[in-house]
Amino acid sequence: MGVNYKDITAQPEYDIQFWNVARGIKGNEDALAKGRISATGSYELPAGASAKIAKATEKESVFRNIATEIKAYKSGYRIFSKDCKDLAQFIPENGELPVYDGMKDFNVNSIGSHKLAVLVKMDEDFVRDAAFGLEPYLIGRFAKNFGRAEDNVFINGTGEDEPTGILHGSNGAEMGVTTASITYDDVIALYFSVEKEYRKNGVWMMNDSTALMLRTLKDADGNYLWNHADDTILGKQVIISEYMPDAAEGAKPIAFGDFSYYWIIDRKPVSVRTLIERFAVLGQVGYLAFKFLDGKLIRRDAVKAIQIKNSDQNV
Repeated sequence: MGVNYKDITAQPEYDIQFWNVARGIKGNEDALAKGRISATGSYELPAGASAKIAKATEKESVFRNIATEIKAYKSGYRIFSKDCKDLAQFIPENGELPVYDGMKDFNVNSIGSHKLAVLVKMDEDFVRDAAFGLEPYLIGRFAKNFGRAEDNVFINGTGEDEPTGILHGSNGAEMGVTTASITYDDVIALYFSVEKEYRKNGVWMMNDSTALMLRTLKDADGNYLWNHADDTILGKQVIISEYMPDAAEGAKPIAFGDFSYYWIIDRKPVSVRTLIERFAVLGQVGYLAFKFLDGKLIRRDAVKAIQIKNSDQNV
């Protein structure tokens, strides 16, 4: 029976040699051979560090806390997403069961493997200092950069060499409301444009400037749309992301729905390549971290958006 990568990267010897290489200490690099990613010339993080960076990235990322995360490390994966509503029925005694070809209920989604890279440079003095906590420092830096880059692409991604974002025109959230300028009624209309089953676990997503504007909206009786006591709208959490656009012409500044239908597919564990010689003249060591992933909204109707009309549409 073969040994999988988890067994290799969980070995104490792998952990020791990985961090020796990271500090430029000569050692038994053969111990890392089975953790090598040939496409990038990097080595998978030891299992303990891999778990830490996953946890740290979740703290930095908005999306990883509301989306569905899937690990699909093998090649050739496809996602089957259900495309119908289940219905319970009463059947008369001795009546026939409504059996049909259930495979017609599923859409098949191909999965990409898009490379995301982060470069961190450090002074050699810190790297060589055995008292310096190199592992937690790099994990923190990588996680912050990965988390920000992921949130941006999970919102604005084109699907070309990167995941498909929720605001993608044809494969992202459906349009719930189109308006010249956002009003109280527009926000209510967006809420009810989402089917009840997706409203149940729905959240709002917008940037700070849009949130500030919504805080001032009132109905005809002077009641605020925004609940200032718990920072919700219609009882649903508001998530702020700097990567959501402002309420400008053609933009989609507000999204609402069940973001668990956005699936983040991790294709390979995080790996790191240590660059000793490249930055030696600067007295620095470089660390190039890689991850391979994809992301897409599996059910477009689970999340809907408000779009601001272009000026030529207001005529």
